[in-house]
Amino acid sequence: MKEVNKVIYIVLALFLGHFGLHQFYAGKNGLGILFLIFCWTGIPGVIGIIQGILAIFKTADSDGKIAL
Repeated sequence: MKEVNKVIYIVLALFLGHFGLHQFYAGKNGLGILFLIFCWTGIPGVIGIIQGILAIFKTADSDGKIAL
Protein backbone atom coordinates (compact mmCIF):
# COMPACT_ATOMS: atom_id res chain seq x y z
CA MET A 1 0.00 0.00 0.00
CA LYS A 2 1.24 3.40 -0.93
CA GLU A 3 0.51 6.46 1.16
CA VAL A 4 -0.39 9.67 -0.65
CA ASN A 5 -1.36 13.16 0.42
CA LYS A 6 -5.13 13.18 0.91
CA VAL A 7 -5.80 16.70 -0.38
CA ILE A 8 -3.72 16.29 -3.54
CA TYR A 9 -5.33 12.91 -4.30
CA ILE A 10 -8.85 14.31 -3.87
CA VAL A 11 -8.16 17.34 -6.07
CA LEU A 12 -6.63 15.17 -8.79
CA ALA A 13 -9.48 12.66 -8.62
CA LEU A 14 -12.25 15.25 -8.75
CA PHE A 15 -10.82 17.60 -11.37
CA LEU A 16 -8.43 15.48 -13.45
CA GLY A 17 -9.72 11.99 -12.71
CA HIS A 18 -11.07 11.83 -16.24
CA PHE A 19 -7.47 11.33 -17.38
CA GLY A 20 -6.44 9.10 -14.47
CA LEU A 21 -3.91 11.48 -12.96
CA HIS A 22 -4.92 10.45 -9.44
CA GLN A 23 -4.05 6.85 -10.35
CA PHE A 24 -0.59 7.87 -11.57
CA TYR A 25 -0.11 9.91 -8.37
CA ALA A 26 -1.04 6.85 -6.29
CA GLY A 27 1.54 4.76 -8.17
CA LYS A 28 -1.07 2.70 -10.04
CA ASN A 29 0.35 3.24 -13.51
CA GLY A 30 -1.61 0.40 -15.11
CA LEU A 31 -4.92 1.87 -14.03
CA GLY A 32 -3.74 5.32 -15.06
CA ILE A 33 -3.03 4.09 -18.58
CA LEU A 34 -6.41 2.34 -18.66
CA PHE A 35 -8.10 5.60 -17.66
CA LEU A 36 -6.22 7.42 -20.44
CA ILE A 37 -7.25 4.86 -23.04
CA PHE A 38 -10.94 5.13 -22.14
CA CYS A 39 -11.06 8.85 -21.27
CA TRP A 40 -13.12 9.58 -24.38
CA THR A 41 -16.03 7.49 -23.02
CA GLY A 42 -16.58 9.55 -19.88
CA ILE A 43 -16.59 6.47 -17.67
CA PRO A 44 -13.18 7.24 -16.08
CA GLY A 45 -14.48 10.70 -15.17
CA VAL A 46 -17.38 9.22 -13.24
CA ILE A 47 -15.10 6.68 -11.55
CA GLY A 48 -12.64 9.47 -10.68
CA ILE A 49 -15.38 11.51 -9.01
CA ILE A 50 -16.52 8.46 -7.04
CA GLN A 51 -12.95 7.70 -5.94
CA GLY A 52 -12.45 11.32 -4.92
CA ILE A 53 -15.62 11.30 -2.82
CA LEU A 54 -14.61 8.02 -1.18
CA ALA A 55 -11.18 9.48 -0.36
CA ILE A 56 -12.84 12.40 1.41
CA PHE A 57 -14.21 10.00 4.01
CA LYS A 58 -10.91 8.19 4.63
CA THR A 59 -9.11 9.22 7.79
CA ALA A 60 -5.68 10.70 7.26
CA ASP A 61 -2.68 10.16 9.50
CA SER A 62 -0.85 12.97 11.30
CA ASP A 63 1.00 13.90 8.07
CA GLY A 64 -2.23 14.16 6.08
CA LYS A 65 -1.61 10.97 4.14
CA ILE A 66 -4.04 8.16 3.31
CA ALA A 67 -3.20 4.59 2.39
CA LEU A 68 -4.48 3.36 -0.96
